[in-house]
Amino acid sequence: MTESKRCSWCTSHPLYIEYHDSEWGVPEKDPLALFERLILEGMQAGLSWWTVLQKRARMREQFFQFRPDNLANASEGDLQRWLGDAGLIRHRGKLEAMVGNARAFLELESFTEFVWSAVDGVPRVNQHARLQEVPAQTAEAASLAKRLKRAGFRFVGPTTTYAFMQSAGLVNDHVTTCPSHSVCADKALGFSL
Repeated sequence: MTESKRCSWCTSHPLYIEYHDSEWGVPEKDPLALFERLILEGMQAGLSWWTVLQKRARMREQFFQFRPDNLANASEGDLQRWLGDAGLIRHRGKLEAMVGNARAFLELESFTEFVWSAVDGVPRVNQHARLQEVPAQTAEAASLAKRLKRAGFRFVGPTTTYAFMQSAGLVNDHVTTCPSHSVCADKALGFSL
């Protein structure tokens, strides 16, 4: 795929290209992958996505591969270690929210079904011709954000939640001129929980 045809937010850096071409917008149903995406979107609040991508490998390593069962038992010592690690996003509120979100995740019967109910289990394939047409949030994202908050999740406002929905393929917001739009649309056709 040529750079000029990709969504305009995708830079020419290989890490960005890999994320754009292989992950963003692809319908995901694995609960652990969904949890990681939600945490990463919360970590991004106030930062660039590039910062998150650059630190993701280190975050996986230090945050127990984003395994909720391990994160839920993180200690104050873990938190202090994370706050001192320049390879991580060192925001106490976000780190504490991640631990709390892991606990909330473990209370749900099915995180996958909980999340996908926002779109009735069917990926939305949007038809945006330009990046400027893509919304920052939607009514579905606002509703999911409220439900997540009621379930005990934090750093899950409607904008963060919509970014999560885009990332995890609940919605396909690749612009229609991007080859990934049709790839993700095809995957949406065969998607089932």
